[in-house]
Amino acid sequence: MASTETGVSGAPEASDAAGTSGNPAASGREASGPKPSKSRKSSKEDLAGLEAGLDALETRTAERVSLGSVLLSKIVPPLVAVVLVITVWQLAAASDLKPDYVLPGPLDVWRSIEKMWLDGTLLGYIWTSISRGALGFAVSVAIGTPLGLLVARVKVVRAAIGPILSGLQSLPSVAWVPAAIIWFGLTDATIYAVVLLGAVPSIANGLVAGVDQIPPLYLRAGRTIGATGVNSIRHVLLPAALPGYLAGLKQGWAFSWRSLMAAELIASSPDLGTGLGQLMENFRTYSDMSGVLATIILILIVGIGIDLLFFSPLERRVLRSRGLLVRS
Repeated sequence: MASTETGVSGAPEASDAAGTSGNPAASGREASGPKPSKSRKSSKEDLAGLEAGLDALETRTAERVSLGSVLLSKIVPPLVAVVLVITVWQLAAASDLKPDYVLPGPLDVWRSIEKMWLDGTLLGYIWTSISRGALGFAVSVAIGTPLGLLVARVKVVRAAIGPILSGLQSLPSVAWVPAAIIWFGLTDATIYAVVLLGAVPSIANGLVAGVDQIPPLYLRAGRTIGATGVNSIRHVLLPAALPGYLAGLKQGWAFSWRSLMAAELIASSPDLGTGLGQLMENFRTYSDMSGVLATIILILIVGIGIDLLFFSPLERRVLRSRGLLVRS
């Protein structure tokens, strides 16, 4: 009985050992079984490390930027440039190269600006021009946006008026002023017509350039999920073309502002009110060079201020949302 029990109980152990040793494939599977899971785990860890490294490169927001570094990088350079320009200007005025009434110094120009401020007329001049420019720009956007979409999406329209838009964009806006005066007389319509003719081509061409840069995959994906017609324009076309469109808007504002100044300079009338362009022409009539230079500086400050307060932050936000600009 003992021998029988021993034989019975030992048989499975022997058969297991024989099966294991006699089947190389099984032993190989047992030996190599855990390895694929380890390799998959290591590859996932490598990918996670790679993603973390890329995120660390692109998002440097964790590091707080000190006020001193902001001053050194953003404010000090333009201030130094302004100081250099004023210094050279003062040296040129003090060297008597030209009479004072032809080349006044910075202090004389500052007194002219101060006088307008004390008289209470300075803000009125600035507001007249800004309100005209803003209204003309808004109408230009309302016209240039659908026109740009039409040119970008319809081949016949692009072939017909695409070259005309490019030609109008290169045409100086001041060339439209005499024609606008003949068409509309010395009225606000003349000023707004010149602004529209200067800004609309830039806005339309900017949108066309933005649409041309959209990857075709975006449009196909939009059609796949059912975005067609107006929905495709609203949810696919315009968002994808936004960087180029924004560049066109920025350039369109620059053209609007320049066109407005040209129109105000030439189409000058008491019935139109006094903007910065008319103000400059009035100073020129009285040979007041200090006033002329003061008005030029005001026009420059308004143009730079609108760009810094509106267009530059909007442009940075759009580019950063698309990963084209790293927050610093």
